[in-house]
Amino acid sequence: MADGPEPGSVSRHDRLDRHPTPGRRNSLWHWPDAKHPLRVALNYVVVVLARICPSLRAKNWLLRSIGTTVGAGAAWGLESTPDVFWPERITVGEDAVIGYDATLLCHEFLQNEYRTGDVVVEDRAMVGAGVVVLPGVTVGEDAQVAANSLVVEDVPPGETVAGVPAEPLEYDDGGPD
Repeated sequence: MADGPEPGSVSRHDRLDRHPTPGRRNSLWHWPDAKHPLRVALNYVVVVLARICPSLRAKNWLLRSIGTTVGAGAAWGLESTPDVFWPERITVGEDAVIGYDATLLCHEFLQNEYRTGDVVVEDRAMVGAGVVVLPGVTVGEDAQVAANSLVVEDVPPGETVAGVPAEPLEYDDGGPD
């Protein structure tokens, strides 16, 4: 990301590519125009295999085979799901953890358009179980996202976030209130 703006300095919405869809139907009806159906079918089969594969090496190999960038030592929990339409827009850094049943989305189908954006989980970042990361989001180095959170904006390096939407945790210092 050295050539672009610093993560967090620009809204994720400003980093999304917008694709208008004509006609009276919502944009999901246009998905075959967005990505070839055979490519989506192949991606889906590979993602299903990766979701249930207990071997981290095999899981990483499978995800790399459909274009996902997976760093050395990255660990994807069982049932974790990368985007099926645009897995090539996902980068997971070295020794990062994607928790059980977490979902990394690189697309949003809306009424009159669909949007696409990169998802980056930097080195040693941890994305908890059941987390959903929306397109255009970067989870910074050594950051942590608590289980069942919805990540709608960048998580700065070293930060811990939780909730829907995910927000920085404020720790109680144990003193009187």
